Amino acid sequence: MKRLFPLALAVAIVGSGTQVSAHHSTANYDYSKTVTLVGTLKKFQWTNPHSFLQVIVTDAKGKQVEWSVESGSPGLARRLGWAPEMFKVGDKLKIVLAPIRTGETKGTLKSVTLPNGKTLFGPGNQGELPNDLGLPTLKKSGQ
Repeated sequence: MKRLFPLALAVAIVGSGTQVSAHHSTANYDYSKTVTLVGTLKKFQWTNPHSFLQVIVTDAKGKQVEWSVESGSPGLARRLGWAPEMFKVGDKLKIVLAPIRTGETKGTLKSVTLPNGKTLFGPGNQGELPNDLGLPTLKKSGQ
């Protein structure tokens, strides 16, 4: 029994680490594609580890479809200039996202344009953020 405990502990630690890394994987999004939506905000979830925008969009057939758009954590969003009070249920939003690979009405946020014209950026940009956001950058050694 004493010999099984270290083995069970090792399996539990390795298994839990795999679940954590899988949770934060972005492989389920197709960053080679971009979808632009114009819709009405149904719900905004300012939650850890990810925030979400639930948006009602009228599709090409005139049907109302709900999209679930994943964004970053509130901490990341604040660093990108977000505040939760910027979002109001009923707001008309323009959203640019990388769609989920399954074809469902889901994606990860590249940018959202608010009714006042302000554009906010999300983690789906994959290195495409504008330089004028004032975010800290890493300098290479020797610079």
